[in-house]
This record gives sequence, C-alpha cells and structure tokens, in this order.
Amino acid sequence: MHFVTGGAFNGKSKWVREQYQLEDLEHSWISAYKGEEIPDHNSKKIIVLEGIEVWIREVTRSIPADACREKWQSLVRGWMKWESMDEERKLVLIGNDISKGIVPIAPEDRLWRDATGWVYQDLVSAAERVDLIWYGISQKLK
Repeated sequence: MHFVTGGAFNGKSKWVREQYQLEDLEHSWISAYKGEEIPDHNSKKIIVLEGIEVWIREVTRSIPADACREKWQSLVRGWMKWESMDEERKLVLIGNDISKGIVPIAPEDRLWRDATGWVYQDLVSAAERVDLIWYGISQKLK
C-alpha cells in the first residue's frame, strides 16, 4: 500500500499518474471528488483511491470518530489482503492534508479533522511507502 498526502491542488494526482505511469497500465482510479464510492476489490493491478478525506467526512456524519477509525482500519485490512494475493497488485491512497491552519469552529468539522488525522496515522503505519507532495515535489517519508 502506498499513501500519498499533501496540500490541496499541490500535484498529488499528477505525481501518482507519473510515478506509476498509469497511462500505460491497467488501473482503476476512484475519486471521492467525483462522488464515486469505494468499490469492492477488483481485478485491476493498480487501484487508486483519491479523496480519502471526503470519504472520512461522509462516515463521520453518521458514526462517532472512533467507529470511523475502526471502519477505515477494517477497510484497509481488506485492501491489504487483496494486495497480498498478487505481487503485481498495488493500492494507492491519496488524501489531502487538512490538519494545517485554523482549528474549525463547528464541532462536526473538528470531528472530521480529528478523524482524518487518526485515519491518516493508521494509513501511514500500515503503508509500505508514504510520500508527501507539496507544489508538485515529492518527499518520501517512508
């Protein structure tokens, strides 16, 4: 699993497309920004899930933060199992860093920010590789 994060509109998607040369490979690109749902596992070799923070926000609207975190941990375990069944498979997760700036006033926005931070910590822990992208430049963190 590869987790890619950084600021909004800082080139994460472009970097992932170039890093994995996705124009040449069979892949699935699922985007929360387009209203798409996280799919069940499929037969593509590379699966990119873009907009992790959007999916987390949807979940935090209906369940508490700790349950949201557990739901994401379970989801990631399933994807990692899918990935481990074939050495050519790769899951790439892209999520905006929403932890910078002013702490939100609205409780639901603070909950979303907190839950996103906890889920991202879990993703970083589980991922074999983690990259931070700022202004189109990558920094390998793990």
